[in-house]
Amino acid sequence: MGIIRNEDELPETVIHDILRNDRRRRVIKFLQERGHEVSLRQLADRLAELETGDSPPPSNVRNSVYVSLHQTHLPKLDDRGVVEYDEDRKLISLEEPARQVDLYMEVVTRYGITWSSYYRGLATVALLFVLSSELGYLPLFTTTLWTSLFLFLIAGSTLYQLWNRRWLYLRQLL
Repeated sequence: MGIIRNEDELPETVIHDILRNDRRRRVIKFLQERGHEVSLRQLADRLAELETGDSPPPSNVRNSVYVSLHQTHLPKLDDRGVVEYDEDRKLISLEEPARQVDLYMEVVTRYGITWSSYYRGLATVALLFVLSSELGYLPLFTTTLWTSLFLFLIAGSTLYQLWNRRWLYLRQLL
């Protein structure tokens, strides 16, 4: 039995082509963080800041980023359905297929580790603390208290991650 594919599903080759360019990845990430429509000027300013590390970035860099976004990257993302780019009004917003692209983008915390590594590390530390408590090596708290503490940390981390990626989940509801 073959895999049934949605007509709107982006082929992997298209997704990899989109993600091959740093500027296109930054466009998607910036729009995810904003969660709403942005102007081309806002987008170009932010990407120029990221690329130069200067705030505000030099005007020649801002103009270069603006032109490359307008002429190359945004039309490409718009053609693929990842963003909607209104060339007349110079407004950009994420579209539903951006979720497919997002699945291929590594989800990394602000500290440079992936969320899966973070949760794996947290679960390992939790296991060590709970076992140590159960064996009597950590008499400070009961095993139930250690377990509750780590479950609270996992729940809090999950809520933090969901909040930071809310654009993905909110767009599903709309």
